[in-house]
Amino acid sequence: MKHRLAAGVALAITTLFFSGKIEAADQPNFLIIVADDCTHNDLSIYGGRNAKTPNIDALAAGGLTFNNAYLSEAMCQPCRAELYSGQFPMRNGCAWNHSASRATTKSLPHFLEPAGYRVGLSGKVHVKPAKTFPFEVVPGFEKSCVRDVTQDHDLAPMNEFMTRDDKAPFCLVVALVDPHVPWTMGDASQYPPKKIKLPANLADTPLTRDHFGDYLAEITYMDGQVGDIMAALEASGKKEETIVLFTSEQGSQFPGCKWTNWDTGVHTALVASWPDKIAAGKRTDAIVQYADIAPTLLELASAKNPTDQTFDGISFADVLLSKADTHREFAFGIHNNLPEGPSYPIRTVTDGQFRYIRNLMPDELYIEKHLMGGGRFNNPYWATWVGADPLKQKPAYDLVKRYMSRPAEQLYFTASDPYEMKNLADDPAHAELKKKLSAELDAWMKAQNDPGAAVDTPEELKNSRQGKHQFGNAD
Repeated sequence: MKHRLAAGVALAITTLFFSGKIEAADQPNFLIIVADDCTHNDLSIYGGRNAKTPNIDALAAGGLTFNNAYLSEAMCQPCRAELYSGQFPMRNGCAWNHSASRATTKSLPHFLEPAGYRVGLSGKVHVKPAKTFPFEVVPGFEKSCVRDVTQDHDLAPMNEFMTRDDKAPFCLVVALVDPHVPWTMGDASQYPPKKIKLPANLADTPLTRDHFGDYLAEITYMDGQVGDIMAALEASGKKEETIVLFTSEQGSQFPGCKWTNWDTGVHTALVASWPDKIAAGKRTDAIVQYADIAPTLLELASAKNPTDQTFDGISFADVLLSKADTHREFAFGIHNNLPEGPSYPIRTVTDGQFRYIRNLMPDELYIEKHLMGGGRFNNPYWATWVGADPLKQKPAYDLVKRYMSRPAEQLYFTASDPYEMKNLADDPAHAELKKKLSAELDAWMKAQNDPGAAVDTPEELKNSRQGKHQFGNAD
């Protein structure tokens, strides 16, 4: 076993006010399950052709699946800071991996505890400073995503947290570490390399297939954890009063996914379940972002929004409760490459059908040190892409070039080109659309006080780590 609501950017950053606290007995619990580095369309509920995920499939069959859910930055720390704070990366301050949010930023514990909630986190943390994210630590799930895991999880602490006080509602985040590298968990024999259907954005080499099989096995292992968590919720007797959210985080550690603004990087899985409240077996095209989750939970909890923090997020509670079919008009994304490689800032916007990407330093080579560095944890298959015989494996060369050498602008019809292989940016037929999306991206960057390339510098990363953010909008 191995092991639209928004007509413009201004609406998206307006502080909303909901009704005040109600009796705890009327407040739902929240259980948020977060996978780690799982490309959304590797899951069968999004068209994945390989991974076996019966528990996630069952959750979707009993809930609402979002076809257009996005996070703003395809890195572990920034996307989690967005999820917990309700703010985009430039506003909360965590706009690089291994950086920090502003000390003045607030998060779910600050928002929900005044409404009577106990707010805990089990598993991977990877946000800081602690003052900004004061979750109660709930043991039982692995915290480190970069070491070999040799033991299974322990559900007892989770069960104790959920059942500790029947009068107080809970919000519990279970942050799993799978399928983050190293891909050591699960049974890779379920995925014979020659039978794997590789995604279009991956070069077909034997080592790529081997590693993709290991990754798929870890997805299935993660799915087993989801099943165990749901079984524990059922056993607690609190399933009927608990809203469950499952999300896959950003894309996997394969080229074109994590650390990019392509759709396979910033598009995330999102499934919501609440017996007899959220319609079962349904899908929605409503566009939502990670920043929307915190204000959504507050509305569902009848909790007050903070008066000392502006949300970028907008509650999509009406979508969950079948009162609305649409939400945002656009979703936005950002990438700052430090410290994962040399400076390579990127920004993006999507309307759910088309994606526009702006590479702010297109004359530079894109390099990501983990993915391209070799070694057991760092994707040694990359060398087989670079070393492929160009006379026999031209697609490998084309994919290396696609990854490392990018034009200033990219435009994709993602709805029919899910791996975004055909750049339409220079197509006259799409000139007006490109202009519109470019203008929306400009407006978002201005609203976020994002100067672009000036952010992705060693000085600004250092400032962030020291809590001395120069750019971005703080409250």
